[in-house]
Amino acid sequence: MRGSAKQAVATRKQDEVSVKVRPNSVQAWLIGAALASALLAYPRTAAAQFTDPNQGIGVRPELLKEVGVDQKLNDPIPLNLAFRDEHGNPVELAQFFRSKPVILTLVYYNCPMLCTQVLNGLDRSLQLIPMEIGKDFNVVTVSIDPTDRPVIAEAKQAMYAGMYRRPGAQYGWHFLTGDAPQIKQLADAVGFRYAYDPDSKQYAHASAIMLLTPEGKLSRYFYGVTYPERDLRLGLVEASEGKIGSPVDQILLFCYHYDPHTGKYGLLISRLLQLGGLATVLIGGIFLILLFRGEHYALPGGKA
Repeated sequence: MRGSAKQAVATRKQDEVSVKVRPNSVQAWLIGAALASALLAYPRTAAAQFTDPNQGIGVRPELLKEVGVDQKLNDPIPLNLAFRDEHGNPVELAQFFRSKPVILTLVYYNCPMLCTQVLNGLDRSLQLIPMEIGKDFNVVTVSIDPTDRPVIAEAKQAMYAGMYRRPGAQYGWHFLTGDAPQIKQLADAVGFRYAYDPDSKQYAHASAIMLLTPEGKLSRYFYGVTYPERDLRLGLVEASEGKIGSPVDQILLFCYHYDPHTGKYGLLISRLLQLGGLATVLIGGIFLILLFRGEHYALPGGKA
């Protein structure tokens, strides 16, 4: 009798635990199903959000068809082009070359999106290599916006020279502004195709940096917003020796405007934004499922 009574009590407790677990189990499954649905639906939603509403999914908006980077390896750039440096002084490109290779970046200083990531990524990579700006190579950043003025170029130089945290960077990393004909001529020479959107007053462009030999010939292209330390260092060594690299695959990131009226981007800044969103949903889902699984197996009284 005692054995039967104990067995009955144990069975009743087990039933109580089952009753308490079952609603949480259902809740966990519902959350899992909702997350799975979100993951399945997200690519379609992201594609719709990050492309022009008047374009098919995966098709570039009309403006973006003019944008890209054409690799012109071994082509010289016109070193006699005149610009203004960060202090407003007239300069020619030739004075930044002479005996050193040059990293060239084309951005615009009021860019709300990709340009800052390009410069930040370059600055991070340059901090990791033993070669030094101004001593072993120069960096020349040119604004593609003819309305940019030296005052903002000077602020940019002060910021990135400070972030670099090595003495002399302000003498080797120059931020130039110029007039539209000179900017266009330089961009054409390096194969940097961009377009202006008058509605948003922003520029659509791709992200890339170029390495040039001391003679001003295009030696290598790097795409994206991160530049591997080893590749950048070897690219500078090759450029300093006048060597020309091989063409590389283009993985382009595009910068284009966000329309607050429609809540959409005119163009996806590559698939990275979509992947980032998917990763967020996935990580959040795993966290919630693990959290509820932990609650499923908790017995009354807080004992596991």
